[in-house]
Amino acid sequence: MSDSFLVAARVPMSREGFEQWLRTPVEDLGVIENPQDMYDGWLWNGRRADTGWDSVGVGITPRDYFAERVEASCGGHQECGVLLYRDGALEAYLLHLGHAQRSIHTALLVLAATGDFKSEPAEDTALFWAETGANLWPADADGWLAVLSVGKGGARFVDQRDLTGVVAGLRPVESRFFELVERLAEDEEAWDWDSGEAFRSEAPRDPAFTDPAVLRES
Repeated sequence: MSDSFLVAARVPMSREGFEQWLRTPVEDLGVIENPQDMYDGWLWNGRRADTGWDSVGVGITPRDYFAERVEASCGGHQECGVLLYRDGALEAYLLHLGHAQRSIHTALLVLAATGDFKSEPAEDTALFWAETGANLWPADADGWLAVLSVGKGGARFVDQRDLTGVVAGLRPVESRFFELVERLAEDEEAWDWDSGEAFRSEAPRDPAFTDPAVLRES
């Protein structure tokens, strides 16, 4: 099993809806109908997720969650990611090192909460998987760990779904994620490690990778 765990989603919504979602606290785990069934039907089928949600960040705003991640990655923390509003949709591609349950489950929770801000009635999909290279799996791969279906009335984990369209829709944000990884690597290589100053890169704050609204004061 990889040490790299990822969460990704693309959810169509208006720009106004995106900004409203960013500033709205997720007050209730009940936005996900069946959190305990997270792994049903996928690679970890039979594994329960009951206790995995105990420390999830209920009450947090998506803005606070993503802004904290961005600041950490500016300081060299390798759990980087992309959060954008592009082409009429929220796009997220988030790397976690190790099975960091609180961060992973909080990411899924705030993505589940997009249901109230979606622009289309069709259900959208958030994916959770592990991959050493941080790539998307092929749609028909058997390595997916969990699939979250997000509708206007709430979200639920599903034990089966055709992921062909979902994966195709995430390819552009996957490419943007690897652009960020390359930028961070370049900044690390160019850093004067003999300066005694703590490493810092502004790449994660670039609007190419993080929507400016994420970094705006609430």
